[in-house]
Amino acid sequence: MILPDHEIRAALQAGTIAIEPLTDPETQIQAAWVDLSLGREFKVFKHTQEPFIDSRQPREYTESVDAGDRPFTIHPHEFILGITKEKIRIPADLAAYVDGRSSLGRLGVTAHITAGWIDPGFEGRLVLEISNLGKMPVTLYPGMRICKLVFFRLSSPAQVPYNKKKNPKYLHQDTISQSKIHEDARPSP
Repeated sequence: MILPDHEIRAALQAGTIAIEPLTDPETQIQAAWVDLSLGREFKVFKHTQEPFIDSRQPREYTESVDAGDRPFTIHPHEFILGITKEKIRIPADLAAYVDGRSSLGRLGVTAHITAGWIDPGFEGRLVLEISNLGKMPVTLYPGMRICKLVFFRLSSPAQVPYNKKKNPKYLHQDTISQSKIHEDARPSP
């Protein structure tokens, strides 16, 4: 079941869901989701002579850009990582999904390509996988509403929510980290 606006407000008031800072609740809380805004940190992929990215090797393929209060331009067919301004906390009996906003999609910008599922028990800022699929550069502004967060009620609380896992890769993230897929267990031969 998807939480409607009045249940989202009640959960925020009770502290069962946290979204901080929620600077403009009247605008950000919609009928069945909460709009989150773009932070000022980005990671862009470096130009390199390497023939490919080896997903099992922990290498830094990106460089950080702090836009401050300045706009950030994403060029056609470019892929970058961004981060939400807000930190969120989700209890063990809810999950969430992050999705882009239609207004940006109509400009060719996807705010989140994959991994939109947010586990029960997640705490931290959300890293966004942003692409410009259009033919023209698009300017993004720190603080602009970039994506929506939809909450789902579970039939019962998760036995092992994300914040209780043995090694949660992205728990309490406050900055954009590179992919940690190299930490996954390797299959036996």
